[in-house]
Amino acid sequence: MCGIHAVISKTGFQVPSEDLKHLLCNRGPDHIGDHRSRTEVHDGISYWITLMSTVLALRGGQVTPQPFVDASSGSALCWNGEAWKIGQDPVEGNDGQAVFTLLIQATSSKKLPSETTIAILEVLRSISGPFAFVFLDKRHGQLYFGRDRLGRRSLVSKYDFDLGTFELCSISGEKGFWLEVEADGVYQLSYDSSTWQNESQHPPEDRVKTIAVTYKHPWATADSDNSGLPLGLFNTTVPTEHFVLDRQTDSVGYLRHLLSESLKLRVQNVPLPPNHDINLHVRVAVLFSGGLDCTVLARMAHDLLPVDQQIDLINVAFENPRVVQAAKKATKPRKGSSKDSKVDVELAEATLSEKLVSDASPFEICPDRCTGRKAFQELQVVCPARSWRFVAVDVPYSETIAHKSKVISLISPHNTEMDLSIAYALYFAARGVGTATSSLNATPVPYATPARVLLSGLGADELFGGYTRHATAFNRRGFTGLLEELKLDVDRLGKRNLGRDDRVISHWGREARFPYLDENLVKWAVECPIWQKCDFHQDTSAKKQDPDIEPGKKVLRLLAYDLGLHSVAVEKKRAIQFGARTAKMELGSTKGTTLIS
Repeated sequence: MCGIHAVISKTGFQVPSEDLKHLLCNRGPDHIGDHRSRTEVHDGISYWITLMSTVLALRGGQVTPQPFVDASSGSALCWNGEAWKIGQDPVEGNDGQAVFTLLIQATSSKKLPSETTIAILEVLRSISGPFAFVFLDKRHGQLYFGRDRLGRRSLVSKYDFDLGTFELCSISGEKGFWLEVEADGVYQLSYDSSTWQNESQHPPEDRVKTIAVTYKHPWATADSDNSGLPLGLFNTTVPTEHFVLDRQTDSVGYLRHLLSESLKLRVQNVPLPPNHDINLHVRVAVLFSGGLDCTVLARMAHDLLPVDQQIDLINVAFENPRVVQAAKKATKPRKGSSKDSKVDVELAEATLSEKLVSDASPFEICPDRCTGRKAFQELQVVCPARSWRFVAVDVPYSETIAHKSKVISLISPHNTEMDLSIAYALYFAARGVGTATSSLNATPVPYATPARVLLSGLGADELFGGYTRHATAFNRRGFTGLLEELKLDVDRLGKRNLGRDDRVISHWGREARFPYLDENLVKWAVECPIWQKCDFHQDTSAKKQDPDIEPGKKVLRLLAYDLGLHSVAVEKKRAIQFGARTAKMELGSTKGTTLIS
C-alpha cells in the first residue's frame, strides 16, 4: 500500500507541499521516492511531470522503492494497490513490479499508439485486487491513471488554471477544488496543447473532466456485460416454486470455499511489522464490531494462519453526549405526553436502568462493544488454541472533537455529517490504540496494535441482502422489488465510499483488505440465484431447520452457524455509526446528508 502523487505542468516541476508530503508519508512510512520527466511536444510546448510515491511494504519480503522507472524509455509507474492475481495467476513477489513489467512490455513493441493503449488496457483489466495508479508512458507521450473497478483505493484530482497544473494524489489534505477520480475506467491524458486550453465557460468541476482528461476507457469491453464489471451478469431470475435455503444448500459450501480462497490471499504471508515486539506475533487485525460479517472473517482467518500468530480484534466505542443525556432522561419519571418525553431511539435504549446509567462507562454500553465482547467470547470457545486479543478503543468526546479537523481533512472531498460519523469510527479503530485483554476475566492493559493489515467485512450486505431496505423492498414488491434493490447495490459497488475510507484508515500506515469484495467471490454472488443467498419468502408450512436465523444474508448466517458461531449467526445488522455511537454527536437537529459546518 502506498501514497502516490503526480503533477503535470507547463511551467516547471511542481512538488507537493510539506503538509501534503507528510500525509503521504503517513500512508507509506517505509520509503519515499520521486521521478521527474520533461517532454517537448510538436508545437514547442513542454510538459513537466513530477511523480512521487511513498511505500508501506507488505509484499515481496522487502521494501521495493517507487516510483518504478524504466531506464531505457523513461516510463514510470506510481502504484498503490494489491494485485492478488493477474489473469488467473496469483502474483508472487512484489505486485507493483509485476504490473510495471507488463506495462513496459505493452509499450515497448513497435505498435501504433492506439494498439499500445489497447495493450495497456488489457494489462490493467486483467488485475484482480484493489489499486489506484498513475502510469507515464514516456515513449508515446501519454499519462494513464485510475482506480480499480470497485474503487477500493483512493485517488483524487485537481486542476489549477492559475498555475497550469493537473494534479493527482491519494489524498487531498489541503485547500483546492479536489474531485474523487471515478472508479469507472482508465483515464488517459495526452500531451497536446488543446488539452490545456482555458475554456472559461465550463464550471471548475467540468474543466477537470473535459480539458485535462482526453479520454476515458471503461472497465467494460465491447463484449463484456453491461454492468461495467467483468464479474458476470446479475441473476434476476424470480423463483417460481417453493425453495428451502438451509445448511445443506450448495451455496453455503460455495461461499465457504470462495471466502477461504479470498482470505488466503489477504492474510497469508503478511510480513512482521518493522521493529516488532518479540513478545507479539500479530500481523493481522480485524475491524471488529462483533457482527456477522467481521466475526466470520476472524473465524475463517483462524483456519488459515499458524496457531502461534495472534489475531487482534479492534473494537471502537465512543462517548456520545446525546446518548448520555438521552439515557439519563430515560431513567426519570415521564411527565406529560409521550411526545414531550420522546428520545432518539437510535441513540439510546429508553429502557436503561438507573443502575446501568450510573455504573457502566459510556463505552461499555455501546451496542458494538456489547456484541464485540459476546463474539470475542464465542471465538474463544470455538477456537481455544488461538490467542485472540480484544482491543477496546475508547474515544472520549473531547478526543473526538480534538481530531475533528484532521478527520474532515482526510475525508475531503466528501463533506457530509454521515461521512464524518463513519470516518470517526474507522479513523480511531485504524489507529488501534486502547486497552487489550486475551480473556474476559483478565485485567485490560494499555496496548497499540502493531498489525498493518486490517480485515473489513464491507460488501457482504450488498451482495447477500443484509440491509433493512432489502427486506422493505421485498415486503412492498416481492422478489421483483428485492432483486431490483440488490442489483442497484451491485451496480454501484464502484461508487461506494471506499476512497474516503481508504484515506482515513491509511493515515495510520495500515491497509484495509476486503475479503467479501474479491472479484471471484463477487462474480459468484451476482450470478447466484436469489433463493441461494437470502430467504425473504414467507412459507410457514415449510419445516424450519434454522428457526432463529433471519432471512437477510441467510447464506452467510448459515455459514457462520456451520463454523460454530451460533450466537453470531443470529446477530442483528447494525450500521457502524450507530453501533459505535458516532452518529448525531452534536446537540440539535442534523441529518446524515447535512454538509459539515
